[in-house]
Amino acid sequence: MIFNSEHIAKSFGRNKVLKDICFKLDAGTITGIVGENGSGKSVLLEIIVGVRSADKGTVYKNGRIGYCPQRAILFPHLTVQEHFIYFSVAYGIDKEQSKRQSEELLHHFNYKKYEQEKIINLSGGTQQKLNLSIALLHKPDLLILDEPYNGFDWDTYQRFWDYTNQLKKQGCAILIVTHLLSEKKRLDRIYELENGILV
Repeated sequence: MIFNSEHIAKSFGRNKVLKDICFKLDAGTITGIVGENGSGKSVLLEIIVGVRSADKGTVYKNGRIGYCPQRAILFPHLTVQEHFIYFSVAYGIDKEQSKRQSEELLHHFNYKKYEQEKIINLSGGTQQKLNLSIALLHKPDLLILDEPYNGFDWDTYQRFWDYTNQLKKQGCAILIVTHLLSEKKRLDRIYELENGILV
């Protein structure tokens, strides 16, 4: 088991966003959480990765975590390549591994030609490719994706699923959170978050 949450609850004032959330993620599985905008999906992910604390409950994680937030955390005046260097240092990846992995991601998601471009000059779709690539850079055991394919064209969308399926075969546990899920057949388990309850 890569991840387990027990009785997670979170409120903002009188608004109970999450109520007694319990679920687990096993190695080599893809799990989806669907729910309307504002249902608390992003809050749940932030608790899972440790950006936000729960009011009660426990979270167990095992292995390296990759997190692709809904809003890309990118530096507008750094280039794509500089982002790979920056996050490689943060992850503790050596230069050789960083170059090998970043080259693989640039080619797989078809944006090698933008390697020397500053983020401020990139389209939203290309920025999202980098946002996803940063989460994949250190080959995580647990991959957390919040609306990961927003802004992707059809080709990139297919490339996303190809890469995700490769990770699954390698034993990665993947959690995809979205308000719209059209690829149900690709997932091993689907939860719905409604009124703070995960079903």
